[in-house]
Amino acid sequence: MAPQRPEPLERLLTDALAETPPGRSIWVALSGGLDSSLLVHLASHVCRRVGRSLRAIHIHHGLQTAADGFEQHCQALCKSLDVPLTVVRVSVGSSDGGIEAAARQARYAAFYEHIPAGDCVWLAQHQDDQAETLLLAALRGSGIRGLAGMPYRREAQGLYFIRPWLSVSRKHIEACAHALALRWCEDPTNRDLAIDRNRLRHAVIPSLENRWPHASEALAQSAAHAGEADALLGEYAQAELDTLRLSAECIDAAALATRSRSRQRLLVRTLCQQQHLPTPPKRRLEALLEQLAASVDASVQVSWPGAEARVWRKRLYIMAPLHPLPQWQHTWGGQPGLETPLGALELAVSTQTPLMLRWRQGGEVIALAGRGRRDVKRLLQEADIPPWERERLIMVMRANTCLGVIRPPDRVLWQAADISITRATT
Repeated sequence: MAPQRPEPLERLLTDALAETPPGRSIWVALSGGLDSSLLVHLASHVCRRVGRSLRAIHIHHGLQTAADGFEQHCQALCKSLDVPLTVVRVSVGSSDGGIEAAARQARYAAFYEHIPAGDCVWLAQHQDDQAETLLLAALRGSGIRGLAGMPYRREAQGLYFIRPWLSVSRKHIEACAHALALRWCEDPTNRDLAIDRNRLRHAVIPSLENRWPHASEALAQSAAHAGEADALLGEYAQAELDTLRLSAECIDAAALATRSRSRQRLLVRTLCQQQHLPTPPKRRLEALLEQLAASVDASVQVSWPGAEARVWRKRLYIMAPLHPLPQWQHTWGGQPGLETPLGALELAVSTQTPLMLRWRQGGEVIALAGRGRRDVKRLLQEADIPPWERERLIMVMRANTCLGVIRPPDRVLWQAADISITRATT
């Protein structure tokens, strides 16, 4: 193959710069392999040419003896390019998706922790990686979102992630690296066919390309079509969810139940994604949908890793899992910032004697201005506050007298006539 010049790859990096907010730094996720080594090499020239700030970050997973060699290569490469390098050592735990998924989770957690919000991370995945991702998703029976593979650009936890070379073949990247006499590290696990992605890369895709020479390109294009369809479905789902929303916290479960089952699945998944929660596995999702039309007195709860759904009074709530509350009470001098098991309390009150904060226990009565003595239980029922939230309210007590009911961190539901609990000002 004739040597490939880097100009097309540099043009793609220039295009990616337009996706990066002005004044923010670009970070290259640098593993030390061929793709990311070439990416940081060319990015250093492109960013220097236009005066943009470039940094690199290397995640040391510690999963193999060669890991220290990867770090040394990254240090030497970045030093030669005058690119600041951040090295983060992570501990890779366990994951239902195996060691690769666990390493990915640790890697992204490191990105979120060490890269300032608003900055952009460039990832070196390419067209062949996209083809492998689509095949893996298809073999897992994934839906359209999984078949869409890796997006060119996405935003997560304040960071922008861009894959500038997602339309470029591995062969082209290799040819450019050789033409530049670039040095990189070879991961010894890349030939391990026990790893699913490696088996696709070294056994399945070459066989496909023997019959269909442009198989990887076609698969990547199919992923792009799936991504476009997924985005369009997301727009439709968003518009429909807006018609079902009863509050910021819930949607109309009875109205949702009248939709077709496929429409229900789309809307529930979209609602999860809006709230940055994992979508339910198929069986859990079906179990939830079966109970959307439960009677008004029913209390339905369906849980899956990282999230749960509840149906109460014909409303559907999807939320992060609620963990049991610890035993807790605390004296309060009225100052803001008091730490509670549900976070810091951003409220203040002027008081001559310390108050006691504790969970609701039942039986509390509060004297309200213009309304007299009222049972807190009856107030909660009248306010339509879901049962699981009633258990997580903080009572403001003076001896055995209830002076206030707080939903942390800063919402006062009720307060007695002779006290003023206010939101703290900064």
